[in-house]
Amino acid sequence: MDQLPAMNAVLNSVSTVLLLCGYGAIRKKQITVHRALMISAFVASALFLVGYVLHKVYLYQTTGSYNTVFGGEGAIRSVYLLVLGTHVLTAMAIPLMASVTLVRGLRMNVQKHRAIARITLPVWLYANVTGVLVYFMLYHWYPVS
Repeated sequence: MDQLPAMNAVLNSVSTVLLLCGYGAIRKKQITVHRALMISAFVASALFLVGYVLHKVYLYQTTGSYNTVFGGEGAIRSVYLLVLGTHVLTAMAIPLMASVTLVRGLRMNVQKHRAIARITLPVWLYANVTGVLVYFMLYHWYPVS
């Protein structure tokens, strides 16, 4: 269970690469490749969500808190809280946004898919990248001693 945060960071990273490759594929009009990559990114993010919830349950059972304490102080703490806050807000939006985007794409409702995908992609990428950044800040750069 102690490896869940690292696994979650890997899943966020994998999802990021899949999203970028999927975007590249659609720019080349490779619809079948795009579809497979975006479904894979969705699955990676869904697996992340399962791991995230499991980690929160584990933390609560072992420490009595759902959260990991950030060890940084001063200005870096403010930076961390800004990154964490924006990450949480975007991450909360992704399950619904990605689901709607995926369904519209699978139904080949291209106009509506394209309209929401233009918003979903950058928000999803931001949530993934900041999630990995939060992981490194919590567990590698500023862990509690």
